[in-house]
Amino acid sequence: MLRVAGLTMRYPNGKVALAGFDLSVAAGELVVVLGGNGSGKTTLLRCVSRMLRPSAGEIWLNGVDLAALYGERLRQARLPLAMIWQHASLVRRRSVLSNVAAGGLGRHGGLWTAFGGLPAAERRAALYHLSEVGLPHLAAQRAGTLSGGQAQRVAIARALTQRPQALLADEPVASLDPEAADDIMRLLRHLAAEDNLAVLCVLHQVELAYAYADRVVGIRDGRMAFDLPSADVPREAVRQLYLSEAA
Repeated sequence: MLRVAGLTMRYPNGKVALAGFDLSVAAGELVVVLGGNGSGKTTLLRCVSRMLRPSAGEIWLNGVDLAALYGERLRQARLPLAMIWQHASLVRRRSVLSNVAAGGLGRHGGLWTAFGGLPAAERRAALYHLSEVGLPHLAAQRAGTLSGGQAQRVAIARALTQRPQALLADEPVASLDPEAADDIMRLLRHLAAEDNLAVLCVLHQVELAYAYADRVVGIRDGRMAFDLPSADVPREAVRQLYLSEAA
């Protein structure tokens, strides 16, 4: 279970990006966050992952409040939390398998990991996770030769190599064509159900939220507008999220 309570983010210039936000994502659940530009969607994910330190609130993962931790204790506590981005950010000159295996670096210390070295078991795990995303045949291929959809699948496999219990996805299909976007969302839905992951995904594509999410959370001006099963979300409620963009 991933849970945030009272999450608030106030920047030094006084802007409030999040205001008392509460949210939970259960294991096996895919929750999609919808909202307009500047609504606080990405700030929410950056705070949950502790890339940003929230001004107030709690971030619970495995019974530990990440918001209260710093340094090595924080690094260890957030190992079960993986993140994927709009852009796959692969090392283009390295093989697909090497990119995926890099997800295991957080479990291994020592100078040799800085030069790409990993135990054989980690490389076997990387190949397994490549199979999970349907790309084991591309293991030896250079990452720079992949299509956008393939690259995002490799990024997901890399995240899985972290052995996460929760997966955060920030606009993971924004740069993909509709067919590839459907494929990625179908994969995230599968991983939530079959790997029992808690998946929190920020999207801009409303129809994908309706098609794949268990629940849809609406955010506007840093505050929750609704939190409903996808089948129960009124179209008008979604339209209201984007009124400030159209103005």
